[in-house]
Amino acid sequence: MTTTPVETTVSADRTLGGTVQQFHWTYQGQDFSVVYEVLGHGSPVLLLPAFSTVSTRLEMQGIVEQLVPHFQVFAMDWLGFGASDRPSLDYQRSLYHQLLQAFVGAVFQTPVAVIAAGHAAGYAMQVAQQQPCPWSKMLLVAPTWKGPLRVMGASASVRKSVRELVRSPGLGQALYTLNTAPAFLKFMYRQHVYVDAAKLTPEFMQQKYQITQQPGARFAPAAFVTGALDPMENREEFLSLGRSISVPVRVVIGEHSPAQSKAEMEALAALPNVQFDRVPGSLGLHEEYAADVAQIFLANWT
Repeated sequence: MTTTPVETTVSADRTLGGTVQQFHWTYQGQDFSVVYEVLGHGSPVLLLPAFSTVSTRLEMQGIVEQLVPHFQVFAMDWLGFGASDRPSLDYQRSLYHQLLQAFVGAVFQTPVAVIAAGHAAGYAMQVAQQQPCPWSKMLLVAPTWKGPLRVMGASASVRKSVRELVRSPGLGQALYTLNTAPAFLKFMYRQHVYVDAAKLTPEFMQQKYQITQQPGARFAPAAFVTGALDPMENREEFLSLGRSISVPVRVVIGEHSPAQSKAEMEALAALPNVQFDRVPGSLGLHEEYAADVAQIFLANWT
Protein backbone atom coordinates (compact mmCIF):
# COMPACT_ATOMS: atom_id res chain seq x y z
CA MET A 1 0.00 0.00 0.00
CA THR A 2 1.39 3.38 -0.98
CA THR A 3 0.07 6.80 -0.08
CA THR A 4 0.96 10.18 -1.49
CA PRO A 5 -0.83 13.50 -0.88
CA VAL A 6 -0.76 15.53 -4.09
CA GLU A 7 -2.23 18.95 -4.80
CA THR A 8 -4.45 18.87 -7.85
CA THR A 9 -7.03 20.80 -9.80
CA VAL A 10 -9.94 18.46 -9.16
CA SER A 11 -13.03 19.64 -11.02
CA ALA A 12 -16.14 19.96 -8.88
CA ASP A 13 -19.31 21.98 -9.10
CA ARG A 14 -19.02 23.06 -5.49
CA THR A 15 -16.22 23.33 -2.96
CA LEU A 16 -15.77 24.66 0.54
CA GLY A 17 -13.74 27.53 -0.84
CA GLY A 18 -10.33 26.07 -0.04
CA THR A 19 -7.56 24.25 -1.85
CA VAL A 20 -8.85 20.96 -3.24
CA GLN A 21 -6.31 18.15 -3.12
CA GLN A 22 -6.05 14.46 -3.90
CA PHE A 23 -4.74 11.72 -1.67
CA HIS A 24 -3.50 8.83 -3.83
CA TRP A 25 -4.03 5.49 -2.17
CA THR A 26 -3.24 1.97 -3.33
CA TYR A 27 -5.61 -0.69 -2.05
CA GLN A 28 -5.51 -4.35 -3.07
CA GLY A 29 -3.30 -3.48 -6.04
CA GLN A 30 -5.53 -0.69 -7.35
CA ASP A 31 -4.84 3.04 -7.24
CA PHE A 32 -7.57 5.38 -6.04
CA SER A 33 -7.97 9.12 -5.57
CA VAL A 34 -9.46 10.46 -2.34
CA VAL A 35 -10.40 14.14 -2.48
CA TYR A 36 -9.92 16.46 0.46
CA GLU A 37 -9.92 20.21 0.93
CA VAL A 38 -7.75 22.50 3.06
CA LEU A 39 -8.64 25.93 4.41
CA GLY A 40 -7.13 28.38 6.90
CA HIS A 41 -4.03 28.33 9.07
CA GLY A 42 -3.07 27.18 12.52
CA SER A 43 -3.43 23.89 14.36
CA PRO A 44 -5.01 21.22 12.14
CA VAL A 45 -8.56 19.93 12.50
CA LEU A 46 -9.82 17.04 10.37
CA LEU A 47 -13.53 16.90 9.50
CA LEU A 48 -15.01 13.51 8.60
CA PRO A 49 -18.54 13.56 7.11
CA ALA A 50 -21.14 10.97 8.00
CA PHE A 51 -21.68 7.96 5.76
CA SER A 52 -24.94 8.20 3.81
CA THR A 53 -26.28 8.04 0.28
CA VAL A 54 -25.49 11.76 -0.02
CA SER A 55 -22.23 11.81 1.96
CA THR A 56 -19.87 14.64 1.00
CA ARG A 57 -17.41 16.97 2.68
CA LEU A 58 -19.74 19.82 1.66
CA GLU A 59 -22.08 18.90 4.52
CA MET A 60 -19.36 20.24 6.85
CA GLN A 61 -19.61 23.75 5.34
CA GLY A 62 -21.17 25.35 8.43
CA ILE A 63 -18.54 23.91 10.77
CA VAL A 64 -15.76 24.98 8.41
CA GLU A 65 -16.98 28.58 8.39
CA GLN A 66 -16.83 28.75 12.19
CA LEU A 67 -13.44 27.04 12.58
CA VAL A 68 -11.40 28.45 9.71
CA PRO A 69 -10.60 31.78 11.42
CA HIS A 70 -8.86 29.81 14.17
CA PHE A 71 -7.55 26.56 12.65
CA GLN A 72 -6.28 24.91 9.51
CA VAL A 73 -9.25 22.80 8.50
CA PHE A 74 -9.10 19.59 6.45
CA ALA A 75 -12.32 18.03 5.09
CA MET A 76 -12.27 14.65 3.36
CA ASP A 77 -14.59 12.80 0.99
CA TRP A 78 -14.58 9.09 1.79
CA LEU A 79 -13.70 6.72 -1.05
CA GLY A 80 -16.93 5.87 -2.86
CA PHE A 81 -18.58 9.13 -1.83
CA GLY A 82 -18.48 12.83 -2.69
CA ALA A 83 -15.84 13.85 -5.23
CA SER A 84 -13.55 10.89 -4.45
CA ASP A 85 -13.29 7.90 -6.78
CA ARG A 86 -16.33 5.62 -6.72
CA PRO A 87 -15.07 2.23 -7.89
CA SER A 88 -17.33 -0.84 -7.89
CA LEU A 89 -15.52 -2.44 -4.97
CA ASP A 90 -17.00 -4.81 -2.42
CA TYR A 91 -16.94 -2.11 0.24
CA GLN A 92 -16.25 -3.35 3.77
CA ARG A 93 -15.35 -1.65 7.04
CA SER A 94 -11.74 -2.85 6.84
CA LEU A 95 -11.28 -0.68 3.74
CA TYR A 96 -12.22 2.51 5.59
CA HIS A 97 -10.22 1.62 8.67
CA GLN A 98 -7.12 1.20 6.51
CA LEU A 99 -7.92 4.32 4.48
CA LEU A 100 -8.27 6.57 7.51
CA GLN A 101 -5.07 5.21 9.04
CA ALA A 102 -3.18 5.78 5.81
CA PHE A 103 -4.62 9.25 5.21
CA VAL A 104 -3.82 10.53 8.71
CA GLY A 105 -0.34 9.00 8.66
CA ALA A 106 0.54 10.57 5.31
CA VAL A 107 -1.07 14.01 5.64
CA PHE A 108 -0.35 14.92 9.28
CA GLN A 109 3.01 14.92 10.99
CA THR A 110 1.67 15.61 14.49
CA PRO A 111 -1.54 14.65 16.31
CA VAL A 112 -4.63 16.31 14.81
CA ALA A 113 -8.02 17.19 16.27
CA VAL A 114 -10.88 15.32 14.63
CA ILE A 115 -14.59 16.08 14.28
CA ALA A 116 -16.34 12.94 13.05
CA ALA A 117 -20.05 12.52 12.32
CA GLY A 118 -22.22 9.41 12.29
CA HIS A 119 -20.38 6.23 11.30
CA ALA A 120 -17.21 8.25 10.79
CA ALA A 121 -17.06 8.58 14.57
CA GLY A 122 -16.68 4.81 14.86
CA TYR A 123 -13.75 4.78 12.45
CA ALA A 124 -12.13 7.67 14.35
CA MET A 125 -12.53 5.63 17.55
CA GLN A 126 -10.80 2.65 15.93
CA VAL A 127 -7.87 4.74 14.76
CA ALA A 128 -7.60 6.21 18.27
CA GLN A 129 -6.33 2.79 19.38
CA GLN A 130 -3.06 3.31 17.52
CA GLN A 131 0.03 4.03 19.58
CA PRO A 132 0.80 6.82 19.66
CA CYS A 133 -2.76 8.09 19.17
CA PRO A 134 -2.94 10.21 15.99
CA TRP A 135 -5.67 12.42 17.48
CA SER A 136 -5.06 15.34 19.83
CA LYS A 137 -8.77 15.57 20.70
CA MET A 138 -12.02 14.06 19.41
CA LEU A 139 -15.49 15.48 18.88
CA LEU A 140 -17.92 12.70 17.95
CA VAL A 141 -21.11 14.13 16.49
CA ALA A 142 -24.24 11.95 16.67
CA PRO A 143 -22.00 8.84 16.61
CA THR A 144 -23.59 5.72 15.13
CA TRP A 145 -22.39 2.21 14.38
CA LYS A 146 -25.41 0.41 12.82
CA GLY A 147 -26.53 0.92 9.22
CA PRO A 148 -30.20 1.66 8.42
CA LEU A 149 -31.32 -1.88 7.52
CA ARG A 150 -29.60 -3.28 10.59
CA VAL A 151 -31.39 -0.73 12.77
CA MET A 152 -34.64 -1.86 11.15
CA GLY A 153 -33.92 -5.44 12.21
CA ALA A 154 -33.11 -6.96 8.81
CA SER A 155 -31.17 -10.21 9.07
CA ALA A 156 -27.63 -10.59 7.77
CA SER A 157 -28.86 -12.71 4.86
CA VAL A 158 -31.50 -10.16 3.86
CA ARG A 159 -29.00 -7.32 4.05
CA LYS A 160 -26.50 -9.24 1.92
CA SER A 161 -29.19 -9.98 -0.68
CA VAL A 162 -30.20 -6.33 -0.87
CA ARG A 163 -26.57 -5.24 -1.24
CA GLU A 164 -25.94 -7.72 -4.06
CA LEU A 165 -29.17 -6.68 -5.79
CA VAL A 166 -28.27 -2.99 -5.74
CA ARG A 167 -24.78 -3.79 -7.01
CA SER A 168 -26.15 -5.76 -9.95
CA PRO A 169 -26.26 -4.09 -13.40
CA GLY A 170 -29.59 -2.93 -14.77
CA LEU A 171 -31.99 -3.77 -11.95
CA GLY A 172 -29.57 -2.53 -9.31
CA GLN A 173 -29.27 0.87 -10.94
CA ALA A 174 -33.05 1.06 -11.31
CA LEU A 175 -33.58 0.35 -7.61
CA TYR A 176 -30.93 2.89 -6.68
CA THR A 177 -32.61 5.49 -8.90
CA LEU A 178 -35.95 4.95 -7.15
CA ASN A 179 -34.36 5.32 -3.72
CA THR A 180 -32.49 8.51 -4.60
CA ALA A 181 -35.34 10.47 -6.18
CA PRO A 182 -35.61 13.95 -4.62
CA ALA A 183 -39.01 13.15 -3.08
CA PHE A 184 -37.66 10.01 -1.40
CA LEU A 185 -34.53 11.82 -0.20
CA LYS A 186 -36.72 14.53 1.34
CA PHE A 187 -38.84 11.89 3.07
CA MET A 188 -35.73 10.33 4.62
CA TYR A 189 -34.40 13.72 5.71
CA ARG A 190 -37.68 14.50 7.45
CA GLN A 191 -37.71 11.10 9.14
CA HIS A 192 -34.32 11.09 10.86
CA VAL A 193 -31.80 13.55 9.40
CA TYR A 194 -33.14 17.09 9.84
CA VAL A 195 -35.50 18.47 12.49
CA ASP A 196 -36.71 21.60 10.69
CA ALA A 197 -38.52 20.55 7.51
CA ALA A 198 -38.57 24.16 6.31
CA LYS A 199 -34.84 23.85 5.62
CA LEU A 200 -35.47 21.10 3.07
CA THR A 201 -36.04 23.50 0.20
CA PRO A 202 -36.22 22.36 -3.43
CA GLU A 203 -32.75 23.86 -3.97
CA PHE A 204 -31.32 21.99 -0.97
CA MET A 205 -32.83 18.68 -2.06
CA GLN A 206 -31.64 19.19 -5.65
CA GLN A 207 -28.08 19.59 -4.38
CA LYS A 208 -28.42 16.34 -2.44
CA TYR A 209 -29.87 14.59 -5.47
CA GLN A 210 -26.95 15.67 -7.65
CA ILE A 211 -24.56 13.97 -5.22
CA THR A 212 -26.28 10.65 -5.92
CA GLN A 213 -25.97 10.97 -9.70
CA GLN A 214 -22.22 10.54 -10.10
CA PRO A 215 -20.86 7.49 -11.99
CA GLY A 216 -20.52 4.53 -9.63
CA ALA A 217 -22.52 6.33 -6.95
CA ARG A 218 -24.57 3.32 -5.81
CA PHE A 219 -21.84 0.92 -4.67
CA ALA A 220 -20.57 2.45 -1.41
CA PRO A 221 -24.01 3.69 -0.27
CA ALA A 222 -25.42 0.18 -0.80
CA ALA A 223 -22.74 -1.15 1.53
CA PHE A 224 -23.55 1.51 4.14
CA VAL A 225 -27.32 1.01 4.08
CA THR A 226 -26.97 -2.77 4.43
CA GLY A 227 -24.50 -2.66 7.31
CA ALA A 228 -21.30 -3.69 5.54
CA LEU A 229 -19.68 -0.42 6.65
CA ASP A 230 -20.70 -0.65 10.29
CA PRO A 231 -17.46 0.14 12.15
CA MET A 232 -18.38 -2.14 15.08
CA GLU A 233 -20.14 -5.46 15.46
CA ASN A 234 -22.03 -4.64 18.65
CA ARG A 235 -22.51 -2.16 21.48
CA GLU A 236 -19.90 -3.90 23.63
CA GLU A 237 -17.22 -3.20 21.03
CA PHE A 238 -18.50 0.37 20.61
CA LEU A 239 -18.25 1.09 24.33
CA SER A 240 -14.98 -0.79 24.79
CA LEU A 241 -13.33 1.41 22.18
CA GLY A 242 -14.84 4.47 23.84
CA ARG A 243 -13.40 3.52 27.23
CA SER A 244 -9.92 3.06 25.81
CA ILE A 245 -9.63 6.51 24.19
CA SER A 246 -6.70 8.25 25.85
CA VAL A 247 -7.21 11.80 24.51
CA PRO A 248 -9.95 14.33 25.34
CA VAL A 249 -13.22 13.18 23.80
CA ARG A 250 -16.67 14.77 23.65
CA VAL A 251 -19.91 13.38 22.24
CA VAL A 252 -22.63 15.59 20.76
CA ILE A 253 -26.08 14.03 21.18
CA GLY A 254 -28.95 14.97 18.89
CA GLU A 255 -32.01 15.25 21.13
CA HIS A 256 -34.34 14.32 18.25
CA SER A 257 -32.31 11.37 16.97
CA PRO A 258 -34.14 8.08 16.33
CA ALA A 259 -34.60 6.15 19.57
CA GLN A 260 -32.15 3.33 18.85
CA SER A 261 -29.42 5.66 17.63
CA LYS A 262 -29.91 8.04 20.54
CA ALA A 263 -29.61 5.15 23.00
CA GLU A 264 -26.17 4.32 21.58
CA MET A 265 -25.08 7.96 21.84
CA GLU A 266 -26.28 8.11 25.45
CA ALA A 267 -24.42 4.91 26.33
CA LEU A 268 -21.18 6.28 24.90
CA ALA A 269 -21.67 9.64 26.62
CA ALA A 270 -22.14 7.87 29.97
CA LEU A 271 -18.56 6.55 29.97
CA PRO A 272 -16.40 8.16 32.67
CA ASN A 273 -13.76 9.44 30.24
CA VAL A 274 -16.29 11.04 27.89
CA GLN A 275 -17.76 14.54 28.09
CA PHE A 276 -21.00 15.28 26.25
CA ASP A 277 -23.28 18.02 24.98
CA ARG A 278 -26.84 18.04 23.68
CA VAL A 279 -28.23 19.96 20.74
CA PRO A 280 -31.78 19.94 19.30
CA GLY A 281 -30.87 17.97 16.18
CA SER A 282 -31.05 14.49 14.70
CA LEU A 283 -28.58 12.40 12.69
CA GLY A 284 -27.74 15.33 10.43
CA LEU A 285 -27.03 17.74 13.26
CA HIS A 286 -23.46 18.36 12.07
CA GLU A 287 -25.02 20.10 9.06
CA GLU A 288 -28.32 21.44 10.41
CA TYR A 289 -26.83 22.65 13.70
CA ALA A 290 -23.31 23.27 12.45
CA ALA A 291 -22.87 26.49 14.42
CA ASP A 292 -23.74 24.71 17.68
CA VAL A 293 -21.29 21.90 16.95
CA ALA A 294 -18.52 24.33 16.07
CA GLN A 295 -19.13 26.39 19.20
CA ILE A 296 -18.85 23.27 21.36
CA PHE A 297 -15.45 22.63 19.81
CA LEU A 298 -14.34 26.25 20.15
CA ALA A 299 -15.60 26.62 23.72
CA ASN A 300 -13.67 23.60 24.93
CA TRP A 301 -10.55 23.50 22.79
CA THR A 302 -9.34 27.01 21.95
